[in-house]
Amino acid sequence: MFIEAPELSAHAGMRHAFFTRVGGVSEGLYASLNGGLGSQDAPERVAENRARMCARLGLPPDRLVSLYQVHSAEVVTVEAPFAAERPKADAMVTRVPGLALGIATADCGPILFADPENGVVGAAHAGWKGALTGVIGATVSAMEALGARRSRIVAVLGPTIGQASYEVGPDFVARFRSDAPGMERFLGPGTRPGHAQFNLPGFILARLEEAEIGEATALNLCTYADPERFYSYRRTTHRGEADYGRLISAIALVP
Repeated sequence: MFIEAPELSAHAGMRHAFFTRVGGVSEGLYASLNGGLGSQDAPERVAENRARMCARLGLPPDRLVSLYQVHSAEVVTVEAPFAAERPKADAMVTRVPGLALGIATADCGPILFADPENGVVGAAHAGWKGALTGVIGATVSAMEALGARRSRIVAVLGPTIGQASYEVGPDFVARFRSDAPGMERFLGPGTRPGHAQFNLPGFILARLEEAEIGEATALNLCTYADPERFYSYRRTTHRGEADYGRLISAIALVP
């Protein structure tokens, strides 16, 4: 049902989980632990799935906080569950115990951050656009504003589409080379002229290194290549399916 990172679970005072698609009540395309509020799955099933995630984290069912993700570099500081609409942003930080910061993904990179010593956690949704435009650095800065120390922050990248499964076209290649000079090593040879295989996990780890945090690592799990455990937007597209589930990666300070 979930995967833990030893780099995070080694620290007391917080809980986290990279939830898989296993262990929920959704059916069909969404089977079974779909946490996506933006999917077309039955809302009552998504709610039950998210309640199960909260139970795993030792929290009441209304304490899992999610954003309306828009592939931006916007970060929200969370002090309580959102009373109305979800903010349009792609990262969250908090120092309030008992709030689970939950990022939804289906190929993009979910990153969980923690400064256990100073009691600050964060979560970011890093697709190619967010990683390119600065969501990682913005998350670290927002954690610092809450009292975290950059050198004490640990970050773990969860299940993300791997390079072998991520072909990009000429427009992407041109923009990436223009906006991320020196990062061309993350564009591998493509199988078609003008195309490339993009190493999104490698690029995210490079951005984490640029942020000069204490420790950054990845689970090294590909969402596309493991349909039994992970949802994948790209796999759904290749299969011509109507919709897809969302994986939830969450972190919380112990109340």
